[in-house]
Amino acid sequence: MNRLQQRLQDIAPARLAAIKRGIEKESLRAQPDGALALTPHPAGLGSALTNPHITTDFSESQLELVTGVHQDAQAAIDELTRIHQFTYHVMAEAGDEMMWVSSMPCGLPTDETIPLGRYGSSNVGRAKSVYRMGLGHRYGRRMQTISGIHYNWSLPGLSNDEYFALIRNFRRQSFVLLVLFGASPAVCASFVEGRQHELQPLTERTLHMPHGTSLRMGRLGYQSDAQASLSVSYNSLEGYGASLQEALTKPYPAYEAVGIRNPGGDYNQLATTLLQIENEFYGTIRPKRVIFPGERPLHALRERGVEYVEVRCMDLDPFLPAGIDAATARFLDVFLMHCLLQDSPNDTPDEIAALARNQHRTAARGREPGLTLERGGREVKLADWGDEVLAECGPIAQALDAATGAGSDYREAVAAAVTAWSQPDSLPSARVLQALRQEHDGSFIGFARAQSLRTQRAMLALPYPPEMAAHFRALAEQSVEEQKAIEAADTMPFEIYRQAYLAPRRLIA
Repeated sequence: MNRLQQRLQDIAPARLAAIKRGIEKESLRAQPDGALALTPHPAGLGSALTNPHITTDFSESQLELVTGVHQDAQAAIDELTRIHQFTYHVMAEAGDEMMWVSSMPCGLPTDETIPLGRYGSSNVGRAKSVYRMGLGHRYGRRMQTISGIHYNWSLPGLSNDEYFALIRNFRRQSFVLLVLFGASPAVCASFVEGRQHELQPLTERTLHMPHGTSLRMGRLGYQSDAQASLSVSYNSLEGYGASLQEALTKPYPAYEAVGIRNPGGDYNQLATTLLQIENEFYGTIRPKRVIFPGERPLHALRERGVEYVEVRCMDLDPFLPAGIDAATARFLDVFLMHCLLQDSPNDTPDEIAALARNQHRTAARGREPGLTLERGGREVKLADWGDEVLAECGPIAQALDAATGAGSDYREAVAAAVTAWSQPDSLPSARVLQALRQEHDGSFIGFARAQSLRTQRAMLALPYPPEMAAHFRALAEQSVEEQKAIEAADTMPFEIYRQAYLAPRRLIA
């Protein structure tokens, strides 16, 4: 018996059955013609600051739907579907906008026209908007309109070191997820206007990579030259915290040039450091901890340890109503357990650099026959490395089925992944390109618009009992009152609040 299987046997079935997961899903609001909606966050959805299930991400036009924590994958998808239903019904009552089902954005206006998220007049609300203004100055607003799915996952009883071992292996093997679930091989030309890129034209307004999997996770996605200078180590909570603390406290010349405020006194950004706040740090996976109101995330991690990991490399699947389904969630459960159970040597600066190259190669060319990745200082075939990972997932799926009483659900999820891995034309990224060419004359906007309308109709056609609508309406109304209470309680001038929140001492446990 190998070490992975021995470690699997050492985990009690009750612990496996207690795995928890939650989902956050971003989607742009689009007009019927496929252009970005420039309207405010729909009032019927409540306050984006305080509604626990429906908020916005970077843009006022970018919805973020958030489930609670679930011990069952299907239950998480079911709740995500209910949140979608309420959102679609509110949007239908307000007009003819739809939720964009692709990770890559709809037709975008000029960069400065993309509206930043607005959260009211409280200090915490203003800080969220100023942070987004800073992101716009640093990376451009277009990049921030990319949408994805975050999968939050925990296993009871893990130590900080075990979570970081999982994270190191996840970063090594996340190419498997980009190939299996990447669904953004093409983009509207408006997204890259004025930018250098390696994309190939499909039509005048659509660009693509023929073997691309996830442009969202490639050079055009959440990338930055400034952050590329960060070589964050995941060998321990201490080392990770030290890397982030430096980025959060050391001024960065290019951002010092932008300044905190413009000559008119309006805020350009929260800080002139490499990262304004912790959330600005991009990565395929993050260690996380639920924070107290006003607490800095890094302080929470250092004081109370890692509570869960946030998987950040999942595209929206435009062929699935909620962008993700239970089979995908179950595969993620298995994959994360594999990352935990496998030997996980410490990372090095050389390996960190190689992993970034692997990510870019997989995002742009992941379905290319014979593609190689860097592994341990040599080139190996992506297909062979993936075969190895998937083969080792089999026993984990069997153990999860036995522990959860899920019948054969986990084994079926892994079997589906094995089949898809061996048939690249069946992968979501390949299906997107097939649909573009065969049904929409090569138009990315045409494809995503049609798929968005189809999804909208399907969601509105689902049973929508009055008690479901009433539940979400009550949450929305309550969130508006909570925002008012926060605003009424504020007494501190915003500049004092900003300086106090960003004080370096608040990062230390």
